[in-house]
Amino acid sequence: MTAIADLAADLAAARFTVDSLGELWGEDAAAALHRGQRVPAMRALAELPEALERGASSASATLARAFVLGLPVLPDALAAALPTLGFVGAVALGLVDAQGNPLLDLRPYSFVDGSGVVSWWIASDLGELALGHAIPEQHVLGVGGASTTLSGLMISSPVDLALDLGTGCGIQALHAARHATRVIATDISVRALELARFNADLNGVTNIEFREGSLFEPVAGERFGHVVSNPPFVITPRGAEGVPAYEYRDGGMVGDALVASVIKDVEAHLEPGGVAQLLGNWEYGAGLSQADGLARVEQWVRFTALDAWVVERERQNVEQYAETWIRDGGTRPGPEFDRLYDAWLDDFATRGVTHVGFGYVTLRRPATGAPTLRRFEVLDGPVGGSLGERVSALLDAHDWLASRDDAALARESLTVAPDVTEQRHYWPGDEHPTVMDLHQGSGFARTVPLGTALAAVVGACDGTLQLGAICDAVAELLEVDAAELGDEVIPQVRELVLTGLLLA
Repeated sequence: MTAIADLAADLAAARFTVDSLGELWGEDAAAALHRGQRVPAMRALAELPEALERGASSASATLARAFVLGLPVLPDALAAALPTLGFVGAVALGLVDAQGNPLLDLRPYSFVDGSGVVSWWIASDLGELALGHAIPEQHVLGVGGASTTLSGLMISSPVDLALDLGTGCGIQALHAARHATRVIATDISVRALELARFNADLNGVTNIEFREGSLFEPVAGERFGHVVSNPPFVITPRGAEGVPAYEYRDGGMVGDALVASVIKDVEAHLEPGGVAQLLGNWEYGAGLSQADGLARVEQWVRFTALDAWVVERERQNVEQYAETWIRDGGTRPGPEFDRLYDAWLDDFATRGVTHVGFGYVTLRRPATGAPTLRRFEVLDGPVGGSLGERVSALLDAHDWLASRDDAALARESLTVAPDVTEQRHYWPGDEHPTVMDLHQGSGFARTVPLGTALAAVVGACDGTLQLGAICDAVAELLEVDAAELGDEVIPQVRELVLTGLLLA
C-alpha cells in the first residue's frame, strides 16, 4: 500500500490528468488515439519545446509516453517523473521491467456525476498498440466504450450494498462505491481482481471487497440494492479449433445464453426495490427456435418477477459482428483473420442467426407485489448526457403513473421538461403545419409525433392547470367531444410523463 500511495502522490504531482494529456498532444492526436492510432501523439511529444522538458510537464510527458502510448522510457527519466516511488519502486509494482519497458497501461480517467467532477487513474493490461500483436486470452481490458456506457447509465441512488458482476479492471465497482456503503466486486479472472484491487488502492477507495468466482457463485445467498454488470456477453464460436476465448468478453456459453442466464439469476440477488443494470447481446434470425431479438429478451424476462426496461441501441448483421470482435482481439486482416471469420459465420449459420442486437437492460425487483413495468424498445439515435438520471427518472415516473388511474391523472398539473422543444414543419406558403413533434434535448433524445389535440394539450402544460381542465378547454376549442379527446390524449400524456418529456 505504501508504494501505491507513493505512486498516487507522484501522479498527482506530475499533473497526470486527462486535461494535461490534451495539452501535451492536442485534440486531433487524442482523437487518433481513440481510433487506435498513436503516431500523431508520438509526433506531438517529440515536438515539445525544450521548456516542457523540465518540471511537472516533463514528468507528465514521460508518464504519457510510457503508460498511455506504451513506449519504453529511460530509467532515469521515469525516476524523475516518479520521484517518490522511484524507478526501483516502479519495477517492484510491475509498472515497467528493468529496462524501462512498460508492463501496464496506466492512464487518467475523468467524469462528472451528481457529486461533481472526479479524476482517477486506471491500470489495465497493455493493448494491441503497445504489444504489437493480438492480445492474450487473459487480457484485462481498461476503460472502453462499453464500460463508459454502463457507468453513464448507472443509477446513483444510495444503497447499503452493491455488486459489480465481472468487475474486470474495477471501473464499475469504483463508480458504484460512490453511492454504495459497500461494494462486492467479482470476477473469474485472478489477474482482473489483482488489477481492480490495485486501482481501488491507487484511488483511495476503501469500500470495495473483491471475490473470485464465476457469475453469482461468489455471492450465493446474498442480496443487493444495486447490481451492475458489463458481463462477458460477446457471442463467440463454441467448439471451433483455435478461436481465442478472451476472459474479459467470453462467458463460455453458446450464443446469447450468458445474458439470458444473468437475467434469470439476478432476481435471487436483488433485495426488494433493488435494481440491476447490465449490457448485453441478443440474437436475431429466422432459424432460431425461440423468439427473435428483443422478443427473446422479453421471453427471458417473462419468467422472472422483475420489472424490466430494455433498450436496443444497435443491431449488426453477423458479418459486421464477426469483424468487430475479431478485430477487437487485435487480429489484423489476413489468413488468421479469415480463419476466425469463417468460424464465426459457421457458428451463426448453425443456429440460423442473421443479426445481433446490443443494448441496455434495467431490471428491478418490485418493493411489493408483482412487476408492472415491461418495456422493450429500440432507441438507436444519438443520446445526450445524464442517462443514469433518465433511467432513475423513468422508474420513478412509472411508479407515479402506476398509482394513478386516468381520472386521478386528469387532476394533476404537469409541466413541459426544460429540455423539450416543439418542432413544426410547413409546406412553403401554408398557414398550418404538416408535421409537428416534440424533441427531447438530453437523455435518450426522443422525438414524439404530435397530433393537433396533443400539441394543444402539451402547449398548455405550464403547471397552473389540471390536465383534465386543459383537455376540456382544448375539446371546446376544437369542437370535439371532451370524453373522446380525453380517451385519445391521456394515454399519450402517460407516455410523455413516463419518458420525461412532461414532468409531474
